[in-house]
Amino acid sequence: MHLSQVDLNLFVVLEAIYREGNITRAGHQLNLTQPAISHALKRLRDLLQDPLFVRQGAHMMPTAFTQNMIDQVRQALQILEVNLVQTYNFVPEHSRRNFHLSLWEYMETLMLPSLLGRLAHVAPGMSITTLRVKRRDLETELASGSVDLAIEIPMTMSDRVRQKWLWKEPYVVIARQGHPAIADKLDLETYLEQRHIQVSSRRLGPTLIDVELSRRGLRRLVVLRSQHTFSACMVVSKTDLLLTLPERHAQLLHPGLRNRVHPFPLPAPRLEAALYWHESVENDPANRWLREEIEKILAPVPGGRRKVSNERRRSAQVASSLIPQPLKERQARSSTSDPRRDGEGVRRNYKQSGAARARAE
Repeated sequence: MHLSQVDLNLFVVLEAIYREGNITRAGHQLNLTQPAISHALKRLRDLLQDPLFVRQGAHMMPTAFTQNMIDQVRQALQILEVNLVQTYNFVPEHSRRNFHLSLWEYMETLMLPSLLGRLAHVAPGMSITTLRVKRRDLETELASGSVDLAIEIPMTMSDRVRQKWLWKEPYVVIARQGHPAIADKLDLETYLEQRHIQVSSRRLGPTLIDVELSRRGLRRLVVLRSQHTFSACMVVSKTDLLLTLPERHAQLLHPGLRNRVHPFPLPAPRLEAALYWHESVENDPANRWLREEIEKILAPVPGGRRKVSNERRRSAQVASSLIPQPLKERQARSSTSDPRRDGEGVRRNYKQSGAARARAE
C-alpha cells in the first residue's frame, strides 16, 4: 500500500474514536455527523483489513491491531498538526483545539475556574479535558500526544520531556470550629496527639508530611485515608479529626464549611509543582500559549500570605521547645545537610529529589 492511496483524515477519525470511545462523541469533537464518522471508519476498515473497533454496549473497544498502531498514529498526527500550525500565525480566538491536561484534584480546584474564565473571553473555541495519569506513565502519555500538558510534583524525566518549575506553598492544618483540644493556636504536641485524615490517590504509602515527621522521629495517627480533599474537609467539619493540606487549597475549601485553618506546627518542606510537556510540542504556538496562560494563573499573589507566614514562624518556635533535646540535636545535624531547607536548594536539586517526592505523594 502506497501512502498516496491513504486519506490521512481517516486516521484523524480513528484517533478521535479511540480517545472518546464513542462514535457520537468523536463526531462532536471533529464537528462531523455520526454517519460521516461511520462512513470514514468503514473506509479505514476496508483499507486496513481489520475491524479496528468492536462495539460493546455504547463503547467502541479497539482491536489489538488498533492498540498496536495508535501511539504511532498520534505522534504522526501531532507532528503534522504542529508543523501546519506553525505555518500560520496562531490566533487564540480562532482556535478550536481540545487540550488534554493531566492534573491532580487540587490543581483542578485551583486552576480550572480561572483558566476556563480566561478561555471564554480570549479563546472561546478551545476546550479542556482533564485526566489523572500515573506518574510512571506520564512520559509515555506526553510522547504519544494523548496528554498535552501535565502539572505534577518535581520528578526526574528524560531530556525529551520539558519542564518548568511553577511554585511552592506551605502546608496548613484544618480543624473544625470548637475543636475541644485547640483553644487558639495549634502546637506540635496537640497536633501529634490528635487523629488525622490522610488524602492520597494511591492505596498505600506515606505523604510528604508523613515523610517529614518520620525524618524527625515523629509520627501521627491516621485513621482515615481518603481519595478526595473535599470529602475529607466534610469529615473534619463533623469530627475532631485534623487534615493537613496545601495552604491555598485550604483557603478555597474552608469558607463554606467554616473549618479553621492553622499554620502547620513545624518547619516542613513545601508542596511544589512543575509544568511538563513533550519536546514535540515545544514550538507549537497553541501549546506554548496555553503554558503561558497557566503560568499567569498559578503565579503566587505577592504579600498574600504574610500574616499566615508570621503565625507559622511563631508556631515553629513553640514547636521547637516541645521536641525532646536528643531529637533537637538530630534535627540540627540533618538541617545543615538538607538542601530542602534552602529555597534555592529546592530549585537546584528538585530533579534529584523528585523520585523521593513521587514516592511520598
